[in-house]
Amino acid sequence: MVKRERMLQVALGLLGLFYVGLIYPLYTDLAHSKWLLEMKDACEPMFLSWFIALGPFLLLAARKPSLHRSLITFSACQSLAHASVMTIQTVEAWKHAVHRDFTDVVLFGVIGGILLALSPARRQQSAVVTQSVLKISITPRAPAFGVPW
Repeated sequence: MVKRERMLQVALGLLGLFYVGLIYPLYTDLAHSKWLLEMKDACEPMFLSWFIALGPFLLLAARKPSLHRSLITFSACQSLAHASVMTIQTVEAWKHAVHRDFTDVVLFGVIGGILLALSPARRQQSAVVTQSVLKISITPRAPAFGVPW
């Protein structure tokens, strides 16, 4: 169990650094209007900004993954969804005789798979905690301001 959590910490740290490192390609795209003049693709800077924003949160999650289970699951599902859409785009490009490789599809598929495989298990709450929460929520309240209803 400890080895799995350590592997997840390393994966989150590397992924977080990779995502933050995308700030350089974003800068070059925006500073030289490369996205507009050369690539004619307005989507790339938007995708890069999305990953860059996610990076610091993954770095924070790397410290204590069990406290950030939903963020890790979200990152995994987001990567798999991205890979799925890119797969469809790549197949469609090939149908229209436009070359597009599968590198990003494989990269994001692997990222999503690793994060899901190493995702921390749900924490089990004890029955005592659950019962005490139920007792507190069922207890009748005193009337406010002396009004009996």
